[in-house]
Amino acid sequence: MSASSAMPMTGAPIEHAVPPEAPADIAGHMAGLGRRARAAARVLAVADAQTKTAALKAAAHRIRAAAPAILAANAADLARARADGMSAAFLDRLALDAGRISAIADGVEMVAGLPDPVGTVTERWTRPNGLAIERVRTPLGVIGVIYESRPNVTADAAALCVRAGNAVILRGGSDSLQSSGAIHAAFVAGLAEAGLPEDAVQFVPFADRAAVGAMLAGLGGALDVIVPRGGKGLVGRVQAEARVPVFAHLDGIVHVYVHAAADLAMARTVLLNAKMRRTGICGAAETLLVDRACADRMLAPLVTALLDAGCEVRGDAATQAVDARVVPAKPEDWDTEYEDAIISVKLVSDLDEAIAHIEGHGSHHTDSILTEDAEAARRFLAEVDSAIVLHNASTQFADGGEFGFGAEIGIATGRMHARGPVGAEQLTTFKYRVHGSGQTRP
Repeated sequence: MSASSAMPMTGAPIEHAVPPEAPADIAGHMAGLGRRARAAARVLAVADAQTKTAALKAAAHRIRAAAPAILAANAADLARARADGMSAAFLDRLALDAGRISAIADGVEMVAGLPDPVGTVTERWTRPNGLAIERVRTPLGVIGVIYESRPNVTADAAALCVRAGNAVILRGGSDSLQSSGAIHAAFVAGLAEAGLPEDAVQFVPFADRAAVGAMLAGLGGALDVIVPRGGKGLVGRVQAEARVPVFAHLDGIVHVYVHAAADLAMARTVLLNAKMRRTGICGAAETLLVDRACADRMLAPLVTALLDAGCEVRGDAATQAVDARVVPAKPEDWDTEYEDAIISVKLVSDLDEAIAHIEGHGSHHTDSILTEDAEAARRFLAEVDSAIVLHNASTQFADGGEFGFGAEIGIATGRMHARGPVGAEQLTTFKYRVHGSGQTRP
């Protein structure tokens, strides 16, 4: 029995008092997931765009219909997380409500509306001998996604993989196991409705870490790539142990740099959004850098706005002098992803020092400059080596949906294959098709 068929696929309430126990033979179970995923990938790779679109629309409909079951499962996850003493930011990442479930379904529908990348010819040319060569997008194959507390990743990852013609094996965090399982059950019901194999999207329904180890080993050659989405511990383990390629999503140590030529009103608005809109997401600002040349007019208003909004400020000596509520920053604060209502603040002498600080302490994820100086903005965007760099905009735009990708499977901070929001197009590779008329090589 597949992982998908082991769970109900209707909107009826799902009885999930406790997460399912792991099977006695975890290695055998995981190998079976890999075999079924590989078989489903062959079907999905040749499915036409219309069928995949219909499947995604049906999956979105099933998610909406299953809202009561998903909320019930999420309530159980939240109760367990509260009992375990999880932080408010963690609970926010885990929590679902009617609006968030509707947004999950909207995201799947948005992916359904994207152009199908599979089969797209990205370049073509003809050689002097008459050979016509074209480069065409093809699916990666079978993708393993290992993620932590965000249940919405279940639908986002499934939708993007299906759109790009890939099968996927999902291993969600133990804290969101029931919520993710309920979303998965609804999603695969949509696949079946459109005639695609349920095994194209499989879910590991138990929390044993041996399942992660099996995926990192490649499931007997079944996995083509792994995408980790979570904290430093998870990503570090994946990078250290994986025997298949990894799309790394490292820390979101995100900076906002207020340049000497910044507009104060804009800076205040953008900064508060960058830090406080949702403090637990990877695009949330963690460090504020303020140019010394504008500190007299900028530092106090910005620090006060953060403090008044309920954000703890950890600052250098100049920042501490602004307000007694500022906590002294420790050296490790400049290298910390808080994922909470905390920010570190530092004065820098100029643009060069700001860029050097970001290079020395950042995670190459997302960084923003606030300035009305076009040349300063140009230099920042050119010299800051992050996957996403912004000018006069909140770092919370670091999101595949905001980029028009419909959703994202993560923000890749590496430099190979994919970088930044990983959407459907980034989940493809390519092959060359060569058309001849009897040519032979001399």
